[in-house]
Formats: sequence, C-alpha cells, structure tokens
Amino acid sequence: MHHGEEILIYCGIDWAERTHDVALVDDSGQLLAKRHITDDATGYKILLDLLAEYGDSQENPIPVAIETSRGLLVAVLRTGKRQVFAINPMAAARYRDRHSVSRKKSDPGDALVLANILRTDMHAHRPLPNDSDLGRAIAVLARAQQDSLWNRQQLSNQLRSLLREYYPAALAAFEPWRNGLCRPEARELLKAAPTPTRAARMTRTQLEAALRRAGRKRGITAEAARLRGIFRADYAHQPPLVEDALGKQMLALLVQLEAACTAADDLAEAVEEAFPQHPDAEIILSFPGLGVQLGARVLAEIGDDKARFADARGLKAYAGASPITRASGKKSSITRRWVKNDRLNAAGYLWAFASITASPGAKAHYRRRRDDHGDWHAAAQRNLFNRMLGQLYYCLQHDTPFEEHTAFPTALAAAA
Repeated sequence: MHHGEEILIYCGIDWAERTHDVALVDDSGQLLAKRHITDDATGYKILLDLLAEYGDSQENPIPVAIETSRGLLVAVLRTGKRQVFAINPMAAARYRDRHSVSRKKSDPGDALVLANILRTDMHAHRPLPNDSDLGRAIAVLARAQQDSLWNRQQLSNQLRSLLREYYPAALAAFEPWRNGLCRPEARELLKAAPTPTRAARMTRTQLEAALRRAGRKRGITAEAARLRGIFRADYAHQPPLVEDALGKQMLALLVQLEAACTAADDLAEAVEEAFPQHPDAEIILSFPGLGVQLGARVLAEIGDDKARFADARGLKAYAGASPITRASGKKSSITRRWVKNDRLNAAGYLWAFASITASPGAKAHYRRRRDDHGDWHAAAQRNLFNRMLGQLYYCLQHDTPFEEHTAFPTALAAAA
C-alpha cells in the first residue's frame, strides 16, 4: 500500500457456467486488473492469487460482488471474513444503463459494473449472511423437502385430471382417504388395475392382496368390499383402445409420482435428523404451530447469523409479513408486499394457520383481526404471522423460549 494509506479495492465477478470474468477497481473507479478464469480449482487459485496481489489478507479481505449466492465459486470466496455481495441481476442491469446509453453488453464490462456497484453503493447492498455450516446444511435439506412436496402435489394434480378423463371410479374409491392419490394403497390399486375395465374384474382376494402389499394392517376385508362395490358400479367408458392407451399414460405418470413421494419422505427424514442438532432448534420448536419440518423451513430462510437483520422490522419485510405503504402526492395506499422471500412467506402461512389451533393467544389475536378490524382470512393470518415473527426474532436474539402469557398478555386476560 502506498505511503501507509489504505487504498480500498473492490472486486466484481461476472459468472457463467464454464468461465468467469473478474474486474478489480480502486476507490477512484480506476480499473486495476481484469482476468478471464475457468470454473475449476485452477481458475479459483488464479482468482485468489490475483486478490492477494492487490492486498487481500485474512484481516482485510477485498469485498466481492457477484450475481449469485450459490455454487463452488461462492463457497471458495466465503472463506474467512470476506464479504460477498449477491447482487440482483435486475439491479446490475440498471447500473449498466447509468454508464452506457447504447445498451451494449459484455461480460468483462459486467464484471466492472459489479465492482463499481460496491465502490459507489456498498452501503445499500447486504453481504451474504454469515450462517453456520449446520445452518446452511439444514437450509439445503429443508428447501429440497419443500420442493419435493410441491413437485408431489403437481404430479398428484396431473394424475387426478387424467383419471377424471377415463377412470372416475378410481377417484370415487380414493375419496375417503386423506392424501388420496399419494397414499401407497391408491398407488398399489392403480398398478394392479390401470383401467376401469380391469378394476371391475378384480376379485375380493385380489383387492385384499393389493391393500396388504401397500402395508395396510386393519380393516382390510371391509375396505376391499367397499372398493369392489365402487369398481363394479355403472360408469361411462372410453372406447377400449383409447382406455388402454390412457391406462399406459397413467402408469407412466404413476412412476413419477412414486418417485416424488419417496423423495419427499426421504428428505423429511433427513430434516428430522439434522434440525434438532441446531442450537436454535429448541427455541423455534417452543413456538405454537412449528414442528420439525416447518421449523426447519423457517430456520432455512432466516439463517442463524444473529447480525443479519438489524431489527425485527427488517425480518418482517423480508418475509413479506408487514404491509407496505405507497404515498405519492395526496394519495396513500397500504398493500401487501409482492417482493419477498416466497419460501418463508409460504412457511409463514402454514405456521399462522397451525398456531390458531395450537395457541389460545394466537386464536384470540386472529379473531380480533377478523371481528374488530374487518380483515379477510388471509390478511388476519398474515397479521398474526407478522406478530409471531417479531416474537421469534426477539426470542432468538435473547436466547429465550416462547411463553404464551408474555406473547399474548391481553388476549389471555380477555379470554379468562
């Protein structure tokens, strides 16, 4: 460093699948170095050597801006105290327009734009949170589990609409079961009888065998009798050739649904193993409405870096729980947030729903929002989620479990 004074340096990386462009700028916006590196260990070493050459050290690392928050490159950069900023591509595109009117785009130019974002506006962007490895591992599992459930639901919906086209007896047969098409009994029966014609021919013994194969233990005789009655009733049919073809399509879809069900179960098991090991798990599980799976999803999205949110308001805005005010001239409107963490918002919806039955205080709060404030169900639930998220923030910061009478003092007094 010159004359003992510290020249601040910023790094921007425009990443791609196989190669990345790197740019370093100093405090005055002067381009110091640019490199084109490959996405492998050799490329990462060149990058770290380049940063070291320009004064990067353990105590004083060079901050990096990049348009992604995941991948090996980010993992390599996140070692030590280095701040890595994941810049939204939309924001980066707006910055690019400030410097060039011609709408030209180049990857080395983008790396320079990213470095300049940190130089001018570092205070307006947040670095990636400093979460523990266990916290990040739980996040991977909880998000994958959530994705597998969404995927299972989608496949189940596709299967339902296909059965409606040619096989209404199956839908009638599975109607009383919870999680109808996702149950092993339903899948076994559809494999044994992919068409209504085949189903009508099944004997009571065959039906009982299918239920046993699916792992059913009780009430097998009665259930087989009920199914036989439904399958033998009178329904309209597709022409035989069409019915067989639709049966083959259904079996192909069933294979995908089975895989999705297995994936959801396996990932749920992995979450159940990992989540209780986390130091924050006890506090999260003390909240009404949060079990292991939902608690893990909440932890996955808020992370375990206590310095990540300056206050509860920041967390509520991030979750899309708090309302947003738009004011211009004489007009002012309060609406819900559209820009939010969708996963945390989806988990919050389920959390609020479950807490209404699990906590008398939460129930009273919800009723008050409905009756006194005239909120719709979704708005009252969002308001409850907003309140409980604030309580969770407080409990995690102060390392104390949830207590009903502290959380909802007025509601309980009124109820008593």
